[in-house]
Amino acid sequence: MKPRVYLETTIPSYLTAWPSRDLVRAAHQQITREWWDKRRTQFELYISQAVVHECQAGDPTAAAERLAVLQDLPLLEQTQEATQLAQALLDQVPLPERATVDALHVAIAAVHGMDYLLTWNCTHIANATLRAPIESVCRASGREPPAICTPDELLAEEGD
Repeated sequence: MKPRVYLETTIPSYLTAWPSRDLVRAAHQQITREWWDKRRTQFELYISQAVVHECQAGDPTAAAERLAVLQDLPLLEQTQEATQLAQALLDQVPLPERATVDALHVAIAAVHGMDYLLTWNCTHIANATLRAPIESVCRASGREPPAICTPDELLAEEGD
């Protein structure tokens, strides 16, 4: 059985974006493309309506490109349990109110038993100082949290 990965919105965004002039962002874009081309088939990929909604925003051409790479991926439902867990994350983890959708991504991934949550959002999701509180809130709700990581962490093959 393949590991299950929830793709947060930054993944299709970096995958389809024009190359950035910012060196760090350009590197993240390249790593995302390499992971997509070389490793994604080794995982079961999932998204949620929250990802679709975020990908629909902005420039219509860019939005269409983001949505095109997601079109065949299964949608995970935003259950009442996920909504409650997201609220618990907002209440108990030092997240700003504007991170509501970020908390929802974590909650949906946890409620649906994802092995990984793949993201470049290192402010509110893949943040080392938030990892322990996020995991604690998920476990207190009876859910095992996904391993939150960036594409470079899932790029290496086993045995490398």
